[in-house]
Amino acid sequence: MPKAHFVNRETFHYKFSRDHKPALHIKRRDKVTFQVNDVTSWQIAERTTAEEMMNLDMDGGLGGSRAYPLAGPVYVEGAQPGDALVVDVVDVKAGGWGWTAIMPGVGLLEEFTKPLLWIWKLKSRRYAQFKNGIRIPVRPYCGVMGVAPAEEGTFDVLHSQRLGHLDCRHLTAGSRFMLPVFVDGALFSVGDVHAAQGDGEICGFAIECGGEATLAFDINKNAGLESPAFLTKNEQFPRKGYYVTIGVSDDLMEAARQAVRSMINYLSKGYELTREEAYVLCSVAADLRIHCAVASPVLPKVVGAMIPRDIFPRS
Repeated sequence: MPKAHFVNRETFHYKFSRDHKPALHIKRRDKVTFQVNDVTSWQIAERTTAEEMMNLDMDGGLGGSRAYPLAGPVYVEGAQPGDALVVDVVDVKAGGWGWTAIMPGVGLLEEFTKPLLWIWKLKSRRYAQFKNGIRIPVRPYCGVMGVAPAEEGTFDVLHSQRLGHLDCRHLTAGSRFMLPVFVDGALFSVGDVHAAQGDGEICGFAIECGGEATLAFDINKNAGLESPAFLTKNEQFPRKGYYVTIGVSDDLMEAARQAVRSMINYLSKGYELTREEAYVLCSVAADLRIHCAVASPVLPKVVGAMIPRDIFPRS
């Protein structure tokens, strides 16, 4: 019979490595509930200022020795190189508060040169209130669900997408995540809880928070999986559809920037937000979608910035 296990907040490590000692040994179909620390190791508190944030051990917001504490690792008995580790996301709970930041040099748009730190209250579990009646649905997920590499040494979480650092907002409760296994036992770790995020994490940060994740594990033997993959649950949001701004350019990234700048203009004018507040809102609620990426010298690239109309107050 499958067993239930628990990994507390004090059991964590930094970086991926095949040499980490397992915090737990489990069998196939066991469940594990992980307490997950905030991505800065709690260097940001509810009363931290934007100026103080810039002095944290975060290496410009992207790394640093105290960034990305990971719960685990967990040794899954029977997992071997060539298998796929199957992770069912049973539940993810956000903590009571979270934050989103603008840090110069981080994010899609280079013109935002002044730091900003936005603190969110998350106690309702359903919505995070923003400003002027705008509220963001709370849909927690873990930005990092990863395994140890085959190579010796330590590997920064930030640059370990093949190991499971994806920041993919669709890995909410009900989804199934599959990763290639590189070492015996897989040595699975989890971290970086986000309460809400748009596709693209446009300003560089989602609603970052601590939290708790309950995951169930299985193994697909000899799967030959080359890179991570996932299945989503049926999503009913948004009911009212999207407002979409479009960017067009020969360069895909420039098209994305154009779409976001147009969305910032729309939000700041229509909802009485500063441009910085509109940028934060894009990062936690707007999705970037590629509408055209045809490799043709005569066809430009087209990107849409899509924001759900449900988050806005009724007019």
